[in-house]
Amino acid sequence: MLAFYADHFVLPLPDGHRFPMRKYSMLRETVEREVAGLTLAEAPRAGDDALLLAHTPEYVASVSRGALDPARQREIGFPWSDAMVERSRRSAGATIEACRTALREGISVNLAGGTHHAYADKGGGFCVFNDAAIAARQLRRDGRVERVAVVDLDVHQGNGTAAILRDDPFVFTLSLHGEKNYPFRKEASDLDVALPDGCDDEAYAAALQGALETLFARFSPDLIIYLAGADPHEGDRLGRLKLTLAGLARRDRLVFDAALTRGLPIAVAMAGGYGNQIEDTVAVHAQTIALAAEYHERYARREKPDAFAPAGHIRVAQQ
Repeated sequence: MLAFYADHFVLPLPDGHRFPMRKYSMLRETVEREVAGLTLAEAPRAGDDALLLAHTPEYVASVSRGALDPARQREIGFPWSDAMVERSRRSAGATIEACRTALREGISVNLAGGTHHAYADKGGGFCVFNDAAIAARQLRRDGRVERVAVVDLDVHQGNGTAAILRDDPFVFTLSLHGEKNYPFRKEASDLDVALPDGCDDEAYAAALQGALETLFARFSPDLIIYLAGADPHEGDRLGRLKLTLAGLARRDRLVFDAALTRGLPIAVAMAGGYGNQIEDTVAVHAQTIALAAEYHERYARREKPDAFAPAGHIRVAQQ
């Protein structure tokens, strides 16, 4: 399975900054060591032509030149730097290439991405460019797909994605998120499922199963972009939900099974994760990649989704 990384494009942050940038290099090192059959590739750089599919010319130019006003820069949550711009372009490029690879191989992974708080004309919540919206429109422009579903399972609503794609009939946006969590002003996705604080494994799985059934009853995608946030985990300091590692494995299996049953390619992005222990966040993301590697093998054989076997050497939490 092909996975794209950009952690060597380091975004310089001041001491004490709360964003866990180190998780990306830790994740790459973990999956490189422990997931069998994984091939790592440097994320390509998304050019202006791709970014402009989801963002305004003024915003792209201002970010690129470092000309955002201070309030807009603070809303992103990162200080401006050339490295911030480069890494954000690479993250978007990785999701585009993961989508293209998924169309050939069934599944592919961006070891970053999921920057769903970026709007057409502004960033927010540690998100500069909206990789899922960019990739969905790029794949349509490539002529490779007609309809794309974005399945956003980060604990925070994909407000930027919902806003950018609100009037796009060719992209369906699904967001399962904490009802009382950031962003406090939600946008309207095609399907929103708001979860109460403390939501556990069983309640989450039931909500997700119902949401997936609704998605496929209303929409027939050619490709799924899956934002597999680690922040629903019980150990996440910003999550407010109570999913265990096993519950998150069940979540991933539900999404991958839904795609496999329908023969749909799926591109995976990591999205958020802010564990009290960074190792917990890395473990959640690594488990998603291990399960994706299982799916990659099974997609090639077109198996039925009834008998997952352990992927690589990472211990996948059992249901």
